[in-house]
Amino acid sequence: MSLTAVVVFLLVAALAAVNGSNDVPKGVATLAGAGVTRYRTALIWGTVTTAAGCVCSLALASKMTKLFSSGIVTAKPTDAFAVAVLVGAASWVALATVLRLPVSTTHALLGGLLGAGVLLASDGVAWGAVPEKLITPLLTSIVVAYGISLVLALTVGRIGRSAATRATRSVGSATAEPTGTGGVTVMVTTETAVATTEQAPNRLLSGAHWLTSGATGFARGLNDTPKMVAVGAFALVPAGMKTWQIMILVASAMAIGSLTGGMRVAQRLGEGVVKMNHKEGFLANLTTATLVGLGAGYGLPMSTTHVSTGAIAGSAGFGLSRISGKTLSHFAIAWLVTPPFAAIVAALVFLIAR
Repeated sequence: MSLTAVVVFLLVAALAAVNGSNDVPKGVATLAGAGVTRYRTALIWGTVTTAAGCVCSLALASKMTKLFSSGIVTAKPTDAFAVAVLVGAASWVALATVLRLPVSTTHALLGGLLGAGVLLASDGVAWGAVPEKLITPLLTSIVVAYGISLVLALTVGRIGRSAATRATRSVGSATAEPTGTGGVTVMVTTETAVATTEQAPNRLLSGAHWLTSGATGFARGLNDTPKMVAVGAFALVPAGMKTWQIMILVASAMAIGSLTGGMRVAQRLGEGVVKMNHKEGFLANLTTATLVGLGAGYGLPMSTTHVSTGAIAGSAGFGLSRISGKTLSHFAIAWLVTPPFAAIVAALVFLIAR
């Protein structure tokens, strides 16, 4: 393996590691934010389910691999091009993680591809695909995720209130019955009866929350792995590596990054956007897993970052006062900076490395 290929190998690992630190928490932050489990346990669960998505990505997300291999930059890639794209994307995702900002690796890679692609071949960039693959998903994914999560929150909330009303009417305010020979009286209040009837649904909700968090991790692995594999393959496949070997590299580095550096973003998402309860966390993950999973299957470069943030905000329903506008404004600035930052760094690195 040449020196350049070794550099690309290390850069792919670095990008996957910072991706794990920044992205894995997005699927499981709701578990800790809602008080279901500790952040460390949630990150382990997210790491395991993301790894499963990584393994399945080459078979289930081939359209995504094709997009990042030749759908944006149509010119034949060089080793210097691969290095530039990886440095551009990894540098921004790493910086954002340190700053506790959840950003999109997808859009960092797209920015890197465009920045280095212009210098690789001026006519080798498919500019017509940029609105469809970059701008439109960036804007619509947040709105769609917010809308779906909002509708789900309002619907589930209405069903819950109706069920509570029926339980109250059926139980009454209190009952008293003598028990045993000693005539001991047991008072069963409405609150006690309702709490008893809610125990089973709460257990079911807890299981569903874990399931949707895992599904989000799986969908994220399915969505992000092909992008990094595609860029790394520019230099690593000619050097003798197989795509499945690059996938194993990505999955392993992503897991290490998640377990060692995922806490910062997890806490910011779990508590910084909105103080959520168990039900809201479940609904946010249900929305995120569905949209990101569909995006991976149909080759749409959807950002888990934008989808999960929109879904978490929407889970608050009409309680807009609960949402931290300051946190969301910080996120929005970081999202807007992502493509141009990665593009500029990638262009500079390409000029040096070519």
